Amino acid sequence: MYLRNALCAVSALSLFAAGAATAENIVIATVNNGDMIRMQGLTDDFTAKTGHTVEWVTLEENVLRQRVTTDITTKGGQFDIMTIGMYETPIWGKNGWLVPLNDLSADYDVADILPAMAGGLSYEGTLYAAPFYGESSMVMYRTDLMEKAGLSMPEAPTWDFIRQAAAAMTDRANDINGICLRGKAGWGEGGAFITAMSNSFGARWFDMDWKPTFDSEAWLNTLTFFKGMMDESGPAGYATNGFNENLSLFQQGKCGMWIDATVAASFVTNPNDSTVADSVGFALAPDNGLGKRSNWLWAWALAIPAGTQKEAAAKQFVEWATSKGYIELVASKEGWANVPPGARTSLYENPDYQAVPFAKMTLDSILSANPNSPTVDEVPYVGVQFAAIPEFAGIATDVSQEFSAAYAGQQTVEEALAKAQAIATDAMEAAGY
Repeated sequence: MYLRNALCAVSALSLFAAGAATAENIVIATVNNGDMIRMQGLTDDFTAKTGHTVEWVTLEENVLRQRVTTDITTKGGQFDIMTIGMYETPIWGKNGWLVPLNDLSADYDVADILPAMAGGLSYEGTLYAAPFYGESSMVMYRTDLMEKAGLSMPEAPTWDFIRQAAAAMTDRANDINGICLRGKAGWGEGGAFITAMSNSFGARWFDMDWKPTFDSEAWLNTLTFFKGMMDESGPAGYATNGFNENLSLFQQGKCGMWIDATVAASFVTNPNDSTVADSVGFALAPDNGLGKRSNWLWAWALAIPAGTQKEAAAKQFVEWATSKGYIELVASKEGWANVPPGARTSLYENPDYQAVPFAKMTLDSILSANPNSPTVDEVPYVGVQFAAIPEFAGIATDVSQEFSAAYAGQQTVEEALAKAQAIATDAMEAAGY
């Protein structure tokens, strides 16, 4: 063991020593998720190895997307590294807006990145962003409340079971909601959730002629089911709840079930943060009997904008933060359950990590999502909870606002879908589809 650690230390020093002569201060834009906050606390390790310092700009998810998109499209040059995902990376790589990561060191071992993650962060076979963590979505649930309700969670539940269980676990007198789900506007917030859910109901964003399909029965069924279940068993104000709001509710013991990012598993099972850490179970995201589950595929990844003046230092940081060594660093300080998941094959081959209760369910969820065939019927786009076209972010942000207004009771589901159809149709026609 001592020899192995010594070799790792030598490897790490050789990896970073080349750039230590000229110390730089690099500016990184990132999302305010727990794993990113943890990374900021460990940055001294990077500075000690390289001499480079780091300035963090930490933003809420919707704000981050706006800021980095504006900066990259206007060549603003505010950031040396951006936290982006599978939607932006291939589009921005194609446009020449990102530095290709085709010369990372041998020690970094690019081949160890899970194929699902490498594929989603590449354009024409070239990697343009390195995954900090990868995720799908799954059911996280209170085993004690499920037992109290006289139910048993299947490993692969249906939406009908989820709704039944949510109603049975709801206890308004004790401020327990049967289910907590994202309703917050934003294409990557509530928009991502409802899109992944809609796949399992047979809905799709566009047909094979790129015509929007919000006037379909499948979309009506999706939104009607979602709103009905959340009105019955969800928290008050769910129309404005996103990832962080629901995480907080679950940690406080106020949710029977939460269907969201697999990366959240470490936060709901950490006794330092979660009051229900010892009674959490996991299951695959639900299906509706049509052959598609409602789980997504995503990576929060680090990319370098093409305009940076500090490319060498930025690449060193990307290597440090997304390396096997960083995973071992987190494990040594906070345990294997808290390492960034879903990015590297070697992590899931590690017996220490295989012992983590949610490791297998996370990998199974990631492997069950297929961005090349996300829906029941054929579609012309790639992406599970998004369509990988430049116009999608703007369209989906506007559409998600209409959906959230319906959840809040400000309009009917039918009115929201009619507006969504008009918004998407106008935008796609204007874009020349």
